[in-house]
Amino acid sequence: MTVRANATGGRPPDPGADWYARSPEEVLTAFGVDPAVGLAPARAAELLAAHGPNALPEERRTPAWRRFLAQYRSYMQLVLLAAAIVSMVVQEWTTAVLLIVLTLLNAVVGLRQEGKAESAMNALKSMMKATARVRRDGQEAEIPAEQLVAGDVVLISAGDRVPADGRLVAASSLQIDESALTGESVPAAKETGALEGAGLPPGDRTNTAFMNTPVTHGSGVVVVTATGADTELGKISGMLSATEREVPPLTRELDRLTLWITAAAGLTMIVMFALGRQRDQAWDVLFVSAVSLAIAAIPEALPTVTQAILSVGSLNLARRNAIVKELPSVETLAFTSAINSDKTGTLTMNQMTAVEVLSPTDRYTVSGTGYALDGKVHHAAGASAGIEDAILPYVVASDARLVGGEVVGDPTEGALLVLAHKAGLDTDATRDALPRLATLPFDPGYKLMATFHAAADATGREVVRCFVKGAAPAVMDRAATALAAGETVPWDAGLRRRAEEESERMGGEGRRVMAAATRDLDPAGFDPEGDLLSYVTDLRMSSLVGMVDPPREEARAAVADAQAAHIRVRLVTGDDVTTGAAIARQIGIPGEAVLGADFAAMSEEEQLARIEGIGVVGRVAPEHKVLLANTLKKKGEVVAMTGDGVNDAPAIKAADIGIAMGSGTDVAKNAGRMILSDDNFATIVYAVEQGRTIYNNLTKYIRFVLLLLVTFVLTFLGATVFDIAAGEPFTPPQVLWVHFVVNASFGFALGFDHESPGLMRRRPRPRGESVLTRGVLVTVGLGGLAVTVVLLGLIRLGEGRYGSVGTGRSIAFTAFALCLIVAAFECRSETDSVLTTSTFDSRQMNWTALAQFALAVMVTQMDGFRRLLGTTDIDAGQFGWALLSAVALLLVWELGKALARRSRSR
Repeated sequence: MTVRANATGGRPPDPGADWYARSPEEVLTAFGVDPAVGLAPARAAELLAAHGPNALPEERRTPAWRRFLAQYRSYMQLVLLAAAIVSMVVQEWTTAVLLIVLTLLNAVVGLRQEGKAESAMNALKSMMKATARVRRDGQEAEIPAEQLVAGDVVLISAGDRVPADGRLVAASSLQIDESALTGESVPAAKETGALEGAGLPPGDRTNTAFMNTPVTHGSGVVVVTATGADTELGKISGMLSATEREVPPLTRELDRLTLWITAAAGLTMIVMFALGRQRDQAWDVLFVSAVSLAIAAIPEALPTVTQAILSVGSLNLARRNAIVKELPSVETLAFTSAINSDKTGTLTMNQMTAVEVLSPTDRYTVSGTGYALDGKVHHAAGASAGIEDAILPYVVASDARLVGGEVVGDPTEGALLVLAHKAGLDTDATRDALPRLATLPFDPGYKLMATFHAAADATGREVVRCFVKGAAPAVMDRAATALAAGETVPWDAGLRRRAEEESERMGGEGRRVMAAATRDLDPAGFDPEGDLLSYVTDLRMSSLVGMVDPPREEARAAVADAQAAHIRVRLVTGDDVTTGAAIARQIGIPGEAVLGADFAAMSEEEQLARIEGIGVVGRVAPEHKVLLANTLKKKGEVVAMTGDGVNDAPAIKAADIGIAMGSGTDVAKNAGRMILSDDNFATIVYAVEQGRTIYNNLTKYIRFVLLLLVTFVLTFLGATVFDIAAGEPFTPPQVLWVHFVVNASFGFALGFDHESPGLMRRRPRPRGESVLTRGVLVTVGLGGLAVTVVLLGLIRLGEGRYGSVGTGRSIAFTAFALCLIVAAFECRSETDSVLTTSTFDSRQMNWTALAQFALAVMVTQMDGFRRLLGTTDIDAGQFGWALLSAVALLLVWELGKALARRSRSR
């Protein structure tokens, strides 16, 4: 093939053109290149200088100091830092140091979590092949892949990775594994002819080779049509950089909570200063009171306790093969209402399995799944003369091998070898008995493979036996006879119609259908160096075989569990819609099946209207997966997206919770927030259950913290308004004790509480729903008010009856600790009574409550505690007032829960 060289020296043709729709000659003419010569080095250097290297853009790494400072963008960090600065102003040095250490601890934990997730784009870049074989000026050379330019002629063969996108102008039995890019579960057979249709997705471009896809079989010549960012891989890189991660719900909740707390504390401070100055209180006294209030109002232990709860949760998930890279993702799982799941390897085993064999007279079913040899062949119908002759071509016309239960070679051929083992055939001995003379490799043009062997016919005469396997229509079109019950019969219209009907039936069930045939040739007329395809005529049909990538045994149960938890599962696959729909039916995923391109062609209104009824999306491109995730998010769903390939990475990143398979590409793993080391869908459902448990326990703790904070704010405000204890009901050490000893202890106990009954039967929390629901606000508001009245009353009691603010403050401090014990148990449920035996089913809660009761006694009875906290000794009667306050809170809270249950039942 000779093509006139391009002498214009201008810009190469548009990299976005539909090169697949043009013939090889047209492509070569457009680039002005002769495939036997290639580009001139000077021309290649000119293009490289003008358009840059064949490399993906690399993310700039943020300096460590900037990433550290970024940890102080959270509201909680800023409030803690502000409180520390104010503490230094009023010379509360211990408090200031403690608060600063807290912010540093939170920042370090945040940095550590960020460090676990490497850049997905940089992982994508690292996948690039280092070298490429090209023709330059008629000479073959090996050059760095980054030096490739559009128009370069690249040579590829089995074992290579394609270094850039290009149009195939020559191909010999070429197969390329495009699973990471397209999601196809088997290698794609390549050809050179022009294709019809506009906007074909990568999976349908059988005459195109794509960057970074490995060549599994054969060889080819490629004219580079796109490099770097213009390649399909480059487009995915661009989508990754343009896709922003979702802020986890818990992060939003904590930010919102911090703003409310800050606003309430700020308003209280204004009132304190206004009333204090009106009463001629000194500025320094007011500042100390303000600092005490700030420390009281800020949940200093909340970030640390939250991180600890999420960390332990992530460890528990890791033990079940779900590795969480970012701690907030643990609680995001609790909100998950939609799972878009990849098919291959997640819902299915990713191991082709022969499940049915049909000869012209017999039908066989095959048990067992995957490449395990423990299944059997069962004769289901017909007058069998044995299955051996029917499946012999699949064994002989094959280059695969089974080694230690693993397939070496093509996975489809491996599945057929497993079938032969189940039928009792010794595949190695069978091949040895039939020496191979020649091979016609599989080609997408004629869609079959044939091998030629020295054999003997029934009379003992030496023959050349041709064994053929391939796509059912291609083999049937070349048949003249059939092997029926050991006899050769005509391949008539009746047999052909039956075979076509069975092939269509198996295809509708999502099975890949192959056919096998044989032909005996006269050795005298056989030329092993000649046109082998010419011998593949007048074949004798022997069988059809149906194969499938079987669903995982646990997939159906896991999908049912997800649906019982009101989580909608959708199957998203690069395979065709028919195969996807068949698998969906087998594992119980309802809904219609649509093409990714058809879904993308809908208007936004139609997408939103139809998405609920869609259960399967086939032939999806990366942008279709992102569109699907974004459409569901617009509907208010919290979306989990699973995947393993480069093509999945943008959607994994765009989803609320991106889940990568452990066997997948580094790009997918780095784009995701969670990695499944066992590639198992059931693990996702378990992770959602654990996420719900963790988030539910966090809400218990948040209710407890809110009650604590409301009580502190109202107590300081009430003390200021009613001039109790000079506006300072508790000192900074006492406030910190409550936060770090009482609050943190119950935080851990509540955070590691048991799963609430019926949790996985509830609907997921809606996107954007705040933990600060009306019920929570009413509970913590009334509960905090009740405790505030008690505490202020006890301080006033100490001032009046016992003549000492210190005594009143000590009684109130003890009462506060006892009330918080009651509150911790009550916060385990918004409506369930604690007056049942199930209240004490948590060992952590029981031991924590006993420890806090003991500490509530010791803080006023032991001299060391009194010096540390500024408390005074109280007698049994005074302790009785504190204990009575806790009992009163219990009764009031139980009355409120009874009213809530009655209201809910109505």
